[in-house]
Amino acid sequence: MSTTILAVDDEPDVLDLLDFTLKQAGYRVEFAEDGNQALTKARQTLPDLILLDWMLPEMEGLEVCKLLRRDPATSTIPIIMLTAKATEVDRILGFELGADDYVTKPFSPRELVLRIKAILSRGRGAAKPVAEQIEVGELIVDVPGHQVIWKGKPIDLTATEFKLLHVLAERRGRVQSREVLLQDVWNYESMIDTRTVDTHVRRLREKLGEAEQYIETVRGVGYRFAAS
Repeated sequence: MSTTILAVDDEPDVLDLLDFTLKQAGYRVEFAEDGNQALTKARQTLPDLILLDWMLPEMEGLEVCKLLRRDPATSTIPIIMLTAKATEVDRILGFELGADDYVTKPFSPRELVLRIKAILSRGRGAAKPVAEQIEVGELIVDVPGHQVIWKGKPIDLTATEFKLLHVLAERRGRVQSREVLLQDVWNYESMIDTRTVDTHVRRLREKLGEAEQYIETVRGVGYRFAAS
């Protein structure tokens, strides 16, 4: 069965470009031109991935993203936001509401396909043995339960934030470059903008509160999770 991608945009030229690009890459494509259509199509077709424009008629893409994440039937479908909004605040807002990635317009078709392939490849590799639970001080990363606990209280993280914390904590004491994190958390090659890592680390630290002390910045290299 071919991989299905739902492309949501209200600009005919963009939809034509997405149609050509995605079909050339071997994907089956469904389309929606506004927020309500996007919700309906997503629930009907359950695509493998959604490309979602931020500025849509009737309902903004961020609201669509939020509603998709609340619906158990669509909550795990990967979402890539397509938008001309390029500030760090915009990226953080999109990630906070559940987007898996963020591509600014005008975009490179080749880079978009690479990002799609990277997201779809997550979890398809051979399973690797992992620690059931990682404990550092009063911070607990419960891997099977997919939750993080600080001083007995759970911290609500997105799937990407959890994976980022898990990778750092599992390799505590060792510096992880931005390029390594892009590969191991996002499955991206180093050609992709490394600001993606910095934006997620910043948001992760905000959510960790006092526990953010464990994530250390190594200037000019990347990040390290404190050994103790």
